[in-house]
Amino acid sequence: MKRKSTLAIFLAATLCLHETAFSWGTRAHAVIDHTAVDTLPDDGPVFLKKYADYIAGSASIPDTWRQASEPFSKIEEDPNHGWFREQFAFMKEIPRSRYEFVLALYRENLRIQKSDPENARLMNVRWTGTLPYAAAEVYGHLVADMRYLRKARADGKDTAFLEQTCAFYVAWMGHYIGDGSQPLHDTIHHDGWQGPDPNGYTRDPKIHGRFESQYVDAIALTEEDILPRIGKPGHLKGDVFDLILAHLDEAGSNVEAVYKLDKRNAFADVHDQEAREMVYSRTAAGARMLRDLVYRAWLESALPVTPVKPGPTDQSNPLYNPETGSAPAAMSPEVIK
Repeated sequence: MKRKSTLAIFLAATLCLHETAFSWGTRAHAVIDHTAVDTLPDDGPVFLKKYADYIAGSASIPDTWRQASEPFSKIEEDPNHGWFREQFAFMKEIPRSRYEFVLALYRENLRIQKSDPENARLMNVRWTGTLPYAAAEVYGHLVADMRYLRKARADGKDTAFLEQTCAFYVAWMGHYIGDGSQPLHDTIHHDGWQGPDPNGYTRDPKIHGRFESQYVDAIALTEEDILPRIGKPGHLKGDVFDLILAHLDEAGSNVEAVYKLDKRNAFADVHDQEAREMVYSRTAAGARMLRDLVYRAWLESALPVTPVKPGPTDQSNPLYNPETGSAPAAMSPEVIK
């Protein structure tokens, strides 16, 4: 099959690129994105399929924004790749605003500085993560660009550049969704077990790479491995931010399972079926979520645009917070197929 050989050639080339820590390796991100695009339904944004290799090839670009050589980029981007729920368990509800979240962490930091200085040191976005905000924000970019593309088509204009912009937004959002499907991106135990360790799990930070990069490369993960596991397309009913949070929670429920596999050295055995299944199920979850979010974005972009009054930056909005200059995001519109 031509598509399969093209992806194989792409993977062989990109696996030679530099990889930043704290992310699915190049192979997993590429496979997740390619599978998501290849399985879009016929009434979805099928134009993306001709950009499948471009999307897969761009899947790891957000990791390149995290180098210390580009400090402004790193400071902004680092938190977008994790969601360490244990660190902010004090929150009864997750704010529907990145800035409200930052403020809540800051207030908690001030509250515990004297009583628990060690924990206060970690009570900030660098050690809690902001992944669901990043994913939801890029989702909004994608909807807006798809809406723009639809209008350009209706006006008889060439949409090639807009299509490629949409493709890049899919790769960008896909990186966060892919990261979120990896259990070690959803826990304070992302680089070795933290705190009390009654089960004797490793504290070695290299567990992260052993699972998501070394083992994935060793078993030569392919699209064919996860296609039978992703199910039929759906358009994800409900609020997008809540759906992303649920995606992260589901992945996070597998943290101890990853540590148990590592404890018995499963990631050193390419024939270990349980270790393979962990990779297959997690990458399939990422591909499924990405595909369905892209499909939902396409359906949402077809909805008539009605002015939202008062908007999130309107001071007359009853939820407007002068500390952030905005109100939290409203719930997503209902999308009916």
